[in-house]
Amino acid sequence: MFSQGLVTVSYIAATMLFILSLGGLSNPETARKGNFFGILGMAIAILATIAGPTVTNYAPIILAMLVGGSIGIYAARKVKMTEMPELVALMHSLVGLAAVLVGYATYLDPAANLTGVEKTIHEVEIYLGVLIGAVTFSGSVIAFGKLSGKITGKPVTLPGRHLFNLGLLIGSILIGGWFLGFENHGGLLPLALMTVIALVFGVHMVMAIGGADMPVVVSMLNSYSGWAAAATGFMLSNDLLIVTGALVGSSGAILSYIMCRAMNRHFLSVIAGGFGTGGGTSPAAGAAPEGEVTPISSEETAELLREASSVVIVPGYGMAVAQAQHTVQEITKLLRERGVNVRFAIHPVAGRMPGHMNVLLAEARVPYDIVLEMDEINEDFPATDVVMVIGANDIVNPAAQEDPNSPIAGMPVLEVWKAKTSIVMKRSMASGYAGVDNPLFYKENNRMLFGDAKKMLDEVLKGLQA
Repeated sequence: MFSQGLVTVSYIAATMLFILSLGGLSNPETARKGNFFGILGMAIAILATIAGPTVTNYAPIILAMLVGGSIGIYAARKVKMTEMPELVALMHSLVGLAAVLVGYATYLDPAANLTGVEKTIHEVEIYLGVLIGAVTFSGSVIAFGKLSGKITGKPVTLPGRHLFNLGLLIGSILIGGWFLGFENHGGLLPLALMTVIALVFGVHMVMAIGGADMPVVVSMLNSYSGWAAAATGFMLSNDLLIVTGALVGSSGAILSYIMCRAMNRHFLSVIAGGFGTGGGTSPAAGAAPEGEVTPISSEETAELLREASSVVIVPGYGMAVAQAQHTVQEITKLLRERGVNVRFAIHPVAGRMPGHMNVLLAEARVPYDIVLEMDEINEDFPATDVVMVIGANDIVNPAAQEDPNSPIAGMPVLEVWKAKTSIVMKRSMASGYAGVDNPLFYKENNRMLFGDAKKMLDEVLKGLQA
């Protein structure tokens, strides 16, 4: 059994490893090492906690670890890369649920005999922990449903929803004052009422958020789960949980800010909801596109790529759905062997979660040095011969710059229309996740390659190999 001093030292070591993990995960080239640091830090934290002086019954802990570990291994082996966004949302919900359950268990703990100011502070910690955890849990479950297609991606809004949210907030504060007035664990009723309100708020908040804002929602819920973990740490007087939760919460908040900036959106406007229709088929408000669509065949696409000296590939969620990243990698390898300058352009909100495209390309072993962010490559499009847009829509929409009435006006986008030729791969002419029609499809230098991305890219690859 570890002494308390040894547990503290182990927690410090785990904290340092978690910080190193976050640093490693900030770059694709060091992400594998960052994952290793995170795994090692968590292993040390779990071992130190179990072997610490406060744990006396090991059977339920070992059983819980076996069940949780089995579920984790099953998920890691069975969940597809295209399902990672919804898996992340589901994991966030579990963190929130854990905070709620720990809050109730801490409040009902018969060994807690605090009085005066200490009792008040402890109960405030419990109340906030349950509140944040419940919002995180219900919001993450709804996000999972939206991302997996089980719930509509369209924003579902109620009349006077902002006043409704304000009422829920005021109600939670008033119930909190009521909760603090009880003795001997008698505040279960107000605690339960607040939990219900928080669950309703989480559902209402995420239901009102449209499909185009889902990457922000995922990072936002990541932040919430961190603060829920930190609140749990305060309840349990566990310094490691406090620090780790703060790391996750703050990094998620920073990521949410980056996502909002990439979409020219304010965080509060995302929370207010209403943007995005979940991939509708009709154009949203704004200027109607003019011109005709020019289709292209896979053979003609291969010919254009063969004659190009500079190619930029823009991956989107369509590539993820078709699981076409490996074919993309083979095309990239073949073109580079022929001396073509091939690079990838990544928009910060491409896909359904932050870094979604980077993960897919890394899985396909695309070299890190040719995967560039929007700010790094946007100025290179005028000197590019061919741009291939694979299943992306809103992030390459010129209406963001050309139509002040467009719902996405002002959103930074990849300026693919400035290349000599752009080729957009889509199944149909349906609008993107934001429900906004795309004038790019009608531009003179754009070609539309219709069909399943994997099937069409396989044909392009065969054309290049011929």
